[in-house]
Amino acid sequence: MTHIIQNPRVTEKASFAYEHNVYTFDVSASANKTEIKKAIFLLYKVKPVKVNVLPIPKKSTFSKGKAGSKGGGRKALVYLKKGDKIEFV
Repeated sequence: MTHIIQNPRVTEKASFAYEHNVYTFDVSASANKTEIKKAIFLLYKVKPVKVNVLPIPKKSTFSKGKAGSKGGGRKALVYLKKGDKIEFV
C-alpha cells in the first residue's frame, strides 16, 4: 500500500498550497483515487476530503550533444479538512 505514494513534491507552488490544506505527492502510474486516500491515511493518519490526480508530461532534454527525456508520471493533490496537517521531516 505504501508503494503508491512515492514522495511528497516539495516545490514553490506546492508550498503555497500548504496554507490552503492542499498537499502534493508523486504517485505510481497505476494508483487510483481511493488507493491514494487509503495510503495517505495509513502513512500520515489524516483522512483526505478530496484527491485530484494529474499527469506529469515527459519533457525532452538536450545535454552534451545528446537528446533525451525527463521523467513524466503522475501527481496527486490531496485536500485535507481545516485543522488537519501533514508534517514532512
